[in-house]
Amino acid sequence: MLFQATKAVRSVCAITPEMLRDMGIRGLLLDIDNTLTTHDDPVPAPGVTDWVARMKAAGIQMRLVSNNHPPRVEPFARLLGIPCICESKKPLSGGFQRAMKEMQLTRREVCVVGDQIYTDVLGANLFRVKCIYVPPMELEKKGFLKFKRKIEKPFLPKKYDKE
Repeated sequence: MLFQATKAVRSVCAITPEMLRDMGIRGLLLDIDNTLTTHDDPVPAPGVTDWVARMKAAGIQMRLVSNNHPPRVEPFARLLGIPCICESKKPLSGGFQRAMKEMQLTRREVCVVGDQIYTDVLGANLFRVKCIYVPPMELEKKGFLKFKRKIEKPFLPKKYDKE
C-alpha cells in the first residue's frame, strides 16, 4: 500500500544498526523537521547527534533529504556532518534518486526515515524503497501541516517495533 511504512518506531533513536542490517539497509535517507528535530529548530533533538555517530560507526551512510530550502537544511546538515539534498520535492523521487546515486547504493540497500505519510512514506513507496515511519516530535498547531496531520490519521501505523 502506498501509505504504509515498512516499519514504525517511536523515535529515530530507536533505529539500530542491527535493525538496519536485518533489513539489508546500508544507507538512510533522512527527513529533518519533526524527525531529527522539531519544526524549524536549528539544532538536533536530544540523542540525535549520538545516534548519528552510532550509525556512522556502524558504516551506515546517510543523506538528509528535505523539501526545505538551503538556508534551513545546509547548516543543520553541517552540524551533523551529513550531506544533504535540499528542495527535494518529496514525494517525487528526484531527491531520493540523487542521494542513492551519491551513496552508490541500490534501492534494496536504502531506506527513507520520516514523520509524514504524504511525503516520506508515499515518496519511499513510489521510489520502491523501504521506509521507517517515526511519529512527529510535535504536532503543528496551524496551517496546512495541521490539516495534513488530520488526513494522515487513517494511514498511521497501528503498532510500533519494540524499542
